[in-house]
Amino acid sequence: MAGTYSQIYLQYVFAVKGRANLLQKPWREEVFKYMAGIIKGKNQKPIIVNGVADHVHVFVGLKPSMRISDLVRDIKNNSSKFINEQGFLKNKFSWQEGYGVFSYAHSQIDTVYQYILNQEQHHKKRTFQEEYLEFLDKFEIEHDEKYLFHWLE
Repeated sequence: MAGTYSQIYLQYVFAVKGRANLLQKPWREEVFKYMAGIIKGKNQKPIIVNGVADHVHVFVGLKPSMRISDLVRDIKNNSSKFINEQGFLKNKFSWQEGYGVFSYAHSQIDTVYQYILNQEQHHKKRTFQEEYLEFLDKFEIEHDEKYLFHWLE
C-alpha cells in the first residue's frame, strides 16, 4: 500500500509550574491561539486548546511522523517564551515538568471537544487534581499519587 494513513487523536494535559493560577482571563485566549499556531506550524491539527488559570488541555490530530513528546515540548517551550516576551506577568512564567496524554477514537472527537470547551464550568465542580486522577484511572495508567502532586506540599 502506498502512503501512510492515520487518525491519531490525543489530549495533552499540563499545568502551570506549582499549579499557580497564572493564566489570567484577559490574555489566556491569546495564549491558547498561540499554542494552536505552534501545532499548525508543526503540520499537526489543533482541534481545541482551552483551560483555566492553572492548567491547559490541548486536543490534537497527530500525524505518525511527529513524536508525542516532541509536540508537547515545543508547545510548552514556545508558549512559555511567548508569555514571558509579552510581559503578561511580572515574574517569569513556566510550565511544570511532565504532562498527561490520552488517546481517543474518531467517534469521541465531539465529546472530548465539548469537555475541553467547558473547562471553566467543569472546574467549578472539581479540582485539577480530581480531574487528573480520574483521567489516570479511566485510562488505567499506573501511578503513585505521592509523586503526582508533590509540588503542592
